[in-house]
Amino acid sequence: MASAARLAFFAVSMVLLSSVAMATDFTVGDGTGWTVDFNYTAWAEGKVFRVGDTLWFNYENTKHNVVKVNGTQFQECSFTSNNEVLSSGKDSITLKAEGKKWYVCGVANHCAARQMKLVINVETAAPAPAPTSSAHSLLSSVFGVLIVAIAPIFA
Repeated sequence: MASAARLAFFAVSMVLLSSVAMATDFTVGDGTGWTVDFNYTAWAEGKVFRVGDTLWFNYENTKHNVVKVNGTQFQECSFTSNNEVLSSGKDSITLKAEGKKWYVCGVANHCAARQMKLVINVETAAPAPAPTSSAHSLLSSVFGVLIVAIAPIFA
């Protein structure tokens, strides 16, 4: 009887977890990666970035880096030693808050002369989708089985 309860609990968990919105991984520049002379504005156009998503910057770490900057620094392609610099060549940035986010390459004049910069707008996390009527029916059925399976344990 305990195995039936575990099975029912597992089934309910799977139904509930399947309705949770999943975060998206974005590889900046897709197959081109993070490099010079690529239009990152066009790349970002039409994409929806949400809290919880992850940006992946893939590049040759001997030639480039990723610097998190503010809007003014982005426009001027300038930054200070206080800015966070990523340099592994495979950097991930999880988007933790809503609003504009700015990134540039801090090597040589890659930002100013070679357009190696990205700005995105991060929106709130996507709400979990409402269950469909069939999912709701399945959940109700599984819940009923769970109650029937657990009732003898507490009797």
